[in-house]
Amino acid sequence: MLLVSGVPRATIDSLLQRYDIELVQQETDRAITGSFWGDAEAGIVGRTVYVREDTPMHSLLHEFCHLICMTERRRAGLERDAGGDDLEESAVCYLQVLLADQLDGVGRDQLMLDMDAWGYSFRLGNTKDWFQNDAGDAAEFLMNHGLLTHAGIPTNRLRQ
Repeated sequence: MLLVSGVPRATIDSLLQRYDIELVQQETDRAITGSFWGDAEAGIVGRTVYVREDTPMHSLLHEFCHLICMTERRRAGLERDAGGDDLEESAVCYLQVLLADQLDGVGRDQLMLDMDAWGYSFRLGNTKDWFQNDAGDAAEFLMNHGLLTHAGIPTNRLRQ
């Protein structure tokens, strides 16, 4: 599983800064601020993603994409639980796959394998089949909220 420590910090920062999201890397012996799942899983509070060097990249990307896909009102009061409905959760998963391609050393193939290993569950049994054959509603959500172009390119904007 690819960890935050395996990706250059400048690469991660560059992606998050496009969305005006802050990244805070905490010490490995410390509980991660705002983590819903605990252990090494990323946390979110407001417009900040919290990680440690042992945080899986899929976890960082997932929480980051929650910040992108939620409304500004929810971001303003956010601490730990992103909330949202099933469609938004699917959009988060779809966007994290796309954004993995924008990180040197990550890429969608590695990310989807890590998502499967962690235990993400999709109707078609794995992330790749879901992404390729069953995620039209997630892509539509992203397009409808100005987060993805019709060509499938992330817009580097937050949902308003």
